[in-house]
Amino acid sequence: MSSFSNTSSVSLPKRVYTLAEIALASLLLVGLGAMLPALVASAANWWLAAGFYIVMGALVVCFWPHGPLGWANRVTLGRGVLVAIVAGALAANAFTNAIWLWLAVAVIALLLDGVDGWIARRTKTHTPFGARFDMELDAVLILILCIGLLQSENLGAWVLLIGGMRYLFIAASWFFPWLKAPLFESFRRKAVCVWQVVALLLALTPLTSPLAASLLALSALTTLIYSFGFDVWWLFKQHH
Repeated sequence: MSSFSNTSSVSLPKRVYTLAEIALASLLLVGLGAMLPALVASAANWWLAAGFYIVMGALVVCFWPHGPLGWANRVTLGRGVLVAIVAGALAANAFTNAIWLWLAVAVIALLLDGVDGWIARRTKTHTPFGARFDMELDAVLILILCIGLLQSENLGAWVLLIGGMRYLFIAASWFFPWLKAPLFESFRRKAVCVWQVVALLLALTPLTSPLAASLLALSALTTLIYSFGFDVWWLFKQHH
């Protein structure tokens, strides 16, 4: 999550208010973890989930300049709690013993993706921070699904490219600043993102054969390479 707001002028009371909301939402993490012992079965699972949540919370406190989060961002924060549990279950392969439950939590986190945006539009509280917060959670969740697929199906490290390509794009923009230019709205980009998630979820189900899982992951990677390639080509043309 990069800095997309002026955080130097944020007053201490506003930061304290945001920190209080982050701390309150952490109770949801503890409660859900207790309700889902199959996913948070060991200290390693708890530590990984808590570490994810602490990093996310710290970034929110640093980059949110307005004090109270608002209901849209609170829903996104709730999604973050679910993503933290999904991430925590990766430790010691706890998710493999409760794969359907793990996938169910991941699906709920994805379904809530549209809820926070809807609330932001209805309440007219849409902000660049909220959009970025939502997008970063989606990206992290896709990467977590890729790690789960790597651990459960042993497809090879290439599956991590599906979740890691966006971060490679960001790293490349440090050396080629023209990659940071804004992109046009694209239905193709949204469709590829949806197919990524669907393909990974299908590949992770126990009902899917290793061959089918490989083909699904490969289709997600192929469409993603095409989408990123098109955007890079368009940005390059605009730069020149």
